[in-house]
Amino acid sequence: MNNIIHHDSATKHVTGESVYINDMLVNNNMLLGKVVFSKHAHAKIKKIDFSEALKTKGVHAILTSVDIPGKNQMGPIVHDEFCLATDEVTFIGQAVALIAAESKEALLIAEQLIKIDYEPLEAILDIETAIAKNNLIAPPRKIERGDPETAMNKAPHIIKGELKTGGQEHWYLETQTALAVPREGKDIIIYASSQNPSETQAIVSEVLGVAKNEVEVEVKRMGGGFGGKETQGNHVAAWAALLANFTRCPVKIHLFRDDDQIMTGKRHRYFSKYEIGFDDNGKILAYKVELNADAGSSTDLSMSILERATLHADNAYFLPNVRIIGKAWKTNLPSNTAYRGFGGPQGIAVIENAIDRIAIFLKKDPAEIRYTNFYQHEKNNTTPYGETVENNRLFLMYDKIIESSEYFKRRKEIEKFNDENEFYKKGIALTPVKFGISFTTSFLNQAGALVNIYNDGTVLVNHGGTEMGQGLHTKMLQIASAELGISPDKIKVNATNTSKVPNTSPTAASSGSDINGMAVKNAIDILKSRISEVAVAEFEKLYPSDKTLKENIVFENDFIFDKQNPSNKISFEDIVKIAHFKQVSLSSTGFYKTPGIYFDREKGVGVPFFYFSFGMSVSEVMIDTLTGRHTLLRTDIIQDVGDSLNEDIDRGQIEGGFIQGVGWVTTEELKWDKKGNLLTHSPDTYKIPTVNDIPKDFRVELLKNVPNPGTIRKSKAVGEPPFMLAFSVWFAIKDAISAVGNHKIEPEFSLPATYEVILLCSEKLKKK
Repeated sequence: MNNIIHHDSATKHVTGESVYINDMLVNNNMLLGKVVFSKHAHAKIKKIDFSEALKTKGVHAILTSVDIPGKNQMGPIVHDEFCLATDEVTFIGQAVALIAAESKEALLIAEQLIKIDYEPLEAILDIETAIAKNNLIAPPRKIERGDPETAMNKAPHIIKGELKTGGQEHWYLETQTALAVPREGKDIIIYASSQNPSETQAIVSEVLGVAKNEVEVEVKRMGGGFGGKETQGNHVAAWAALLANFTRCPVKIHLFRDDDQIMTGKRHRYFSKYEIGFDDNGKILAYKVELNADAGSSTDLSMSILERATLHADNAYFLPNVRIIGKAWKTNLPSNTAYRGFGGPQGIAVIENAIDRIAIFLKKDPAEIRYTNFYQHEKNNTTPYGETVENNRLFLMYDKIIESSEYFKRRKEIEKFNDENEFYKKGIALTPVKFGISFTTSFLNQAGALVNIYNDGTVLVNHGGTEMGQGLHTKMLQIASAELGISPDKIKVNATNTSKVPNTSPTAASSGSDINGMAVKNAIDILKSRISEVAVAEFEKLYPSDKTLKENIVFENDFIFDKQNPSNKISFEDIVKIAHFKQVSLSSTGFYKTPGIYFDREKGVGVPFFYFSFGMSVSEVMIDTLTGRHTLLRTDIIQDVGDSLNEDIDRGQIEGGFIQGVGWVTTEELKWDKKGNLLTHSPDTYKIPTVNDIPKDFRVELLKNVPNPGTIRKSKAVGEPPFMLAFSVWFAIKDAISAVGNHKIEPEFSLPATYEVILLCSEKLKKK
C-alpha cells in the first residue's frame, strides 16, 4: 500500500483552515450555552432560584431537570446518570442548570445570580472508604484457571503486595464541545465532538423525547479524544440540544478548560492487591490479584473497563494457576470513563510490578524474568480465559530489541555509573505488551460504510468511524484508493454522519481501522462487481477477438483491464460514465462484523479478541536523588503493526501513545481536597508531558514481514498498545531508585512516579 499519503488534515491544520465546532458560525441567532454545576461532592438540593438571573440582558433561557421533555438520563449502558440533577448532587461538577445567552458576559452574570440552597451530605472520596462501606457499583468479575491456592502453598517463594495506580486527565486540545441546531418540526442536528455519534444520537433522542430519525449527529473531526469523548461527549451534546430545543435557536456549548477538568471523568485510579508464587528461576507458578477500580458517581463504562483490566492482568506471561478478581466501587467523584488502553494499563501494571519484585528478590535482571515467563508457541500459550495466543511475536521482538538497544552492555555501563556517582543514578528497563484487539462487548464489533461513485469518476466514502487526529480518515482514503485502483486525489472521506451510516460503534478499542476499513472494502467489492460486469460487456465490443471473464478484471492505476489481456483496458472515469448510462447503481453500503469472538462473563472464558498486538520497549533514565527530577535519556521501541496501512501515521501513534503513557507514569497527578474539590484542574497545576519529556534519543521501529491474517490489508491496530510501553520508563525510574540501596531493598514505589515520589523513595533507601 502507498505509505506516502499524508494525514488527511495536515495542510488544513497548519494553515488554520480546519474547521472545528467552535469555529462554526451558523447564523446571527446562535446562542452560547453554559452549565451550572454542583460545588458539593454530595448534597441535597433544597431550592433553586434563578428568577433574578433570568432578568439578565441577553439571557434567553435557564433550564433545570423539570424542563427536560424526555428522560432525565444519559447513562450509556446503565441508566444511573442524570442529565441534570434533581433533588441531590453526587459529585462536584454535576450539572444542575443550563443557561442560554447571547454572550459569554451574560452567561457569567446569570450564573452568579442563580441561588442554589444545598444541604451537604457525607461523601465517599476514595476507594478505601468505598470498600469499607461495601459501596460496590456492580457485582465483581472473576477469571480463574488451575488451582491457585494449592500452587501458591507449594511455591518455593511468595511475594505479596499492593499497588496504587493513579487516574489521568484526557487533556484533549479541544475541550468538550457541541453545537445543536433545531430544524423544522422536531428535527435537530448536532455537530458533536464525539467518538460515538450513534450513542450521542441515542442520548439526545431520549433526553428530548423524540425518535432517533429526528436527530442527526455529525462529526467532522475532534481535537483529540483519547476515550474522553466516547461517552462523555454525549453530555455536552444533550445539554446543547435541550437549550436549542427550548429556545428554537442554535446553541453552542464549549467548556472552559478548568470546567472541563472539574466536570469530566478520568482514567480510573486502581487499588490492587496481589500475591505471586514462583520458583528459583523466577518462573511464575501461581498468581492471585484483586483489582479495585474507582468508578466515580455512576457506572458509565466502568464495568467494561474493569473487564479489560482483568483480561490483561496476565500481560505477556503464561500463568498456569491464576485467580483474577475485579471490583468497581462507587465514589462521590465525576464518573470515570474510557481512556486509551481502557483498563489494560491498570491490569498490566500489577503483574509487571510483581515480576520486577521477583527480580529484586532473586537478584536477577528483570528482563530475564520477563523472558522466562513469556507466552510460548506450542505450549503454555493459552490465556487465563482460554484464548490461544497466536502469531506470538514476543521472542522475535525480545531478541531484536536486546540486540538493537544493547541492553546488557548498557546495563553494565549503568552499574559503573551508579558506583561512581552518589547523587545521580541511572536505571534501565525492558517491558513487553500483549494487547487484545476487539471490543470485549462482542456486538460492538461491527461497522458500516456507504461509498458513492460519481459519474465524473470521483468517489465519496462515508464510514462509521470518527477522526480525532489519529489519521483514521486518511487510512480509509488509502484503503479506498488501493481497492478501487484509483488515485487518492479522486477520493474524499466525508464527515461521519448518522444519516449516512446508522447504528455505528464508537471509535475506540483500537478497532477503527480494522472494522471500518473492512466495511469500506465490502462496499467497494460490491461496486467493483457491478462495474466489472459493465467492463466485460464493453471489452467484448472493443476487443471482440478476446474473451474476457468477470473474475479477470483488474482495477489498477486509474484503469480497468483484463489481466489475461492487459492491453484490453479502459479508464476508471470512462467505465463509470458507461455504467451510469447503462443504469448501474454506483452507490453501495458495506458492512463488516468481526468473526469468531465471544466471551462468557459468568464463566470468565471465551475468545474476546480477534488477535493480539505486541510491542516491546527499553528505556533508560537518570534521576537526581536530591530533587527527585528524572530525565528520560533513551527509549527503543519495536511495535508489531502487521503490514502497516500508513507507516508515518502508525509511527506518530506509537510515539504519541508512548509519551502519553509517560505522562501517566511520571508527571500526571490528580489531587483532591477533603471535600472532593479537584486541586489539579488547570494547565498550571496538572502536568502533561512537554517537549522536554520526550526521550533525548528516541528510536521507533515497526516490526517488518509479519502480516496479520484476516484483517484489512493484513494490518494491525496501533492506537492503544504503545501507551503501555511507557512502563519501561516507570521501571527504569524504579531501577534507578533501587540503585540507591544497591538493589538490595524493594523501594516503596507507586504510580505516577512524580518528583516527590522519587525523592521520598530515594531518601528512605539512603536511611536504610
